[in-house]
Amino acid sequence: MPISFNETMSGTYEPIASPGERHPFKFTIDVHAPSLFRHLRDGKAELAGTVEAPPLAESSHLTGQITIRPIGGRFIRYEFEFVGDDGKRYTFAGQKDIEWLDLLRTWTTLPGEIRDGERVVATCDTRFDLKGDGVAFLRSFRLR
Repeated sequence: MPISFNETMSGTYEPIASPGERHPFKFTIDVHAPSLFRHLRDGKAELAGTVEAPPLAESSHLTGQITIRPIGGRFIRYEFEFVGDDGKRYTFAGQKDIEWLDLLRTWTTLPGEIRDGERVVATCDTRFDLKGDGVAFLRSFRLR
């Protein structure tokens, strides 16, 4: 039985080459695991969506993977790639480290980084807007 949901995270990114300079960073993803049972076992699911990170990428398609292991591993890891407006391929990797005594913050805050190959080009700080997006997030869950 497949499972799917949608999520939006937004915040800022700071280019390594320009410390203190912040730009908007937002991604909206559709997450799909072909089997709920496999997903429960390894926590992995595919994702696709869009990333908005001007001036790096005004609006770019993204693809990647999410690993959701809040109990066994106490983390949720996001990894995706996209093409910037300069034509280069970039990757984003971020991880929510779950702390059971600080659930609200650790389930809604995602630090990460953007890479250009092996080189880190920016650090990111994103958040899930529980008040603004919480209901839509819960309504997006599908078992089919």
